[in-house]
Amino acid sequence: MDPQNLLIIMSDQHNPKMMGCAGHEIVKTPNLDLLATRGTRFSDAYSNCPICVPARASFMTGHYVHQIGYWDNAMAYDGRVPGWGHQLRQHGISVESIGKLHFRNKNDDTGFDRQTIPMHIKDGIGQVWGSVRDPLPVREGGEMMVSFTGAGNSDYNKYDLAVTKATGDWLRQEAKKPREGPWVLYVGLVAPHFPYIVPEDFFHLYALEEMKRAHAHPEDGYVRHPWVEQFMNVVPGIDRNSDKERRIATAAYMGLCSFLDHNIGRILDVLEQTGLAETTRVIYTSDHGDMIGSRGQWGKSLLYNDSAGIPLILAGTDIPENNICETPVSLVDLYPSILESVGQSVSHKADASLPGRSVFNLIDGEYDPQRIVFSEYHAYGAPSGAFMLRQDHFKFNYYVGFEPELFDLSQDPQELNNLSGEKSHAERAHYFGKRLREMLDPEAIDKKAKADQARLIEEFGGVEMALETGTKAETPAPKV
Repeated sequence: MDPQNLLIIMSDQHNPKMMGCAGHEIVKTPNLDLLATRGTRFSDAYSNCPICVPARASFMTGHYVHQIGYWDNAMAYDGRVPGWGHQLRQHGISVESIGKLHFRNKNDDTGFDRQTIPMHIKDGIGQVWGSVRDPLPVREGGEMMVSFTGAGNSDYNKYDLAVTKATGDWLRQEAKKPREGPWVLYVGLVAPHFPYIVPEDFFHLYALEEMKRAHAHPEDGYVRHPWVEQFMNVVPGIDRNSDKERRIATAAYMGLCSFLDHNIGRILDVLEQTGLAETTRVIYTSDHGDMIGSRGQWGKSLLYNDSAGIPLILAGTDIPENNICETPVSLVDLYPSILESVGQSVSHKADASLPGRSVFNLIDGEYDPQRIVFSEYHAYGAPSGAFMLRQDHFKFNYYVGFEPELFDLSQDPQELNNLSGEKSHAERAHYFGKRLREMLDPEAIDKKAKADQARLIEEFGGVEMALETGTKAETPAPKV
């Protein structure tokens, strides 16, 4: 593979099913669909943690959350663990960012030569209250997440427009420069992250009567897993809404997906207009998905595919066109992929333990039924550590102190039929449990996460003080 420039676009909270190229019948994403036609879409890509801050730390470092200790949205990436940006800079490769990073602050050396209008956790402390896990606090008012949605113009919308413009300006300036080696540009867009508010033109792309009721809803008789039930009890009102409110929120989410697509299209247009498309590969992905009302959850945090799954599309030189790779991958695979794309390799001693593999090595190969991808969750609302393994068409969710879940995605893509307690699948469930314990000790990791969070809480004066510390909802966007 010849070294080329690399443009990485990461959105926030994009359910992988919400793209036309992923087979969605309603959502309109023409630019992402075209990008997928020009390259390869990974149909089974995963976040290594279905919540923003830890997922992004895994993405930057190529390590799992339990390896690096960025457990939740109050423990943000600070450069303590070197990332792919640090390694590329050592080789003289320019690495810049525009937009949302969601690290601790802009002053930490997180591997970028320059950050343009960066978005980080508020005040460098984020959501300290989310670190409180023993006992889990109950937070009322969750229904507002779905009540205040629809057509509008949020600060996040304005921020994404500013990021899109800044990216276009950067590409136009870059095209004028003589440069011998490749560059890497990371672009962070916020949509379709809540609040589910989107400019009117995008909201009205979707008729409310076409918005289907979320699957696996408790009001339809679905019984949630006990771990999930305890998680949901932390915000008891998160789905306490009327059918109309839910339809509006769903339409707004789809509108945000189209708004995101529109902005990506503007960026890709500039790439073409400047001639940089001929020498630049593109990676599009997200940090995690969104449940969009499934199982009564709005947002992320659960290990089901709506939340833990992510979109992943690669396009450019040496990438097969109109191709779908079904081998499971995850965010940690992007570290070696980024290096390979610009002509480098994972060689530093500190990188010897990287669990990922370059996705470029998977594109042309046959489907790998043996490959395992991993995700975990230790953040806000979790009664205990939760761990996911995906291999072939089976998915295994392990919850410390609770019964596990096992799904056959080839027969049950919505993950409704838990096979872990069935005799016919006992051997497979045992196999996954064994593989998990070969990777880590889930009970020990659960204790470590909670101990680190307890220390953080004490630093802020104890539980009562911690519950009142940090941004109460989504991270505010920078002024633009």
